[in-house]
Amino acid sequence: MTSRALSLPTLTGEKVTLRAWRRSDVAIVVEASKDPLIPLLTSVPTNSDHPQALAFIRRQHERVRDGAGYVFAIADDDDTAVGHIGLFFIPGASRRASAGYWIARSRRRQGFARDAVLALTSWAITLEELDRVELYVEPWNEGSWRVAESAGYEREGLLRNWKRVGGQPRDMYMYSRLTGQTT
Repeated sequence: MTSRALSLPTLTGEKVTLRAWRRSDVAIVVEASKDPLIPLLTSVPTNSDHPQALAFIRRQHERVRDGAGYVFAIADDDDTAVGHIGLFFIPGASRRASAGYWIARSRRRQGFARDAVLALTSWAITLEELDRVELYVEPWNEGSWRVAESAGYEREGLLRNWKRVGGQPRDMYMYSRLTGQTT
């Protein structure tokens, strides 16, 4: 974590643009809030209404301003938000960051997640302040770990009871990309 505000770039992939969250992106946050898993694993509030979705968007801007990490809306070729991706500095862990993402259910299986992870990672591994980027994925989430692997992440192992999800301890696969690697 850094104590300075970060400058959020706009990143592009083949299918997506990673950009700052906008007030006009409320609909995708509301949709994500109704997903059975996204609110459990992220800071998206369950069953959000318009004001709660706007509060989520404000929090993403605060994360960048506070230096906690880089937070992007994933936008399609029409500049419509389809999901979220972030690169977060791990508190107390020098030179490491964790990537996390979600795609709204209506926009899944269209290659947005893979392209977003590739775009974020290609940029992140060039940052001087990082030696590695980590991803954590539940073993049952084959779609997500396939995205990680297709973006060049290496599975390093299984972390038993790594994170509580819905109040229950869950195992997570740990993936990493080192800054000296290329996609």
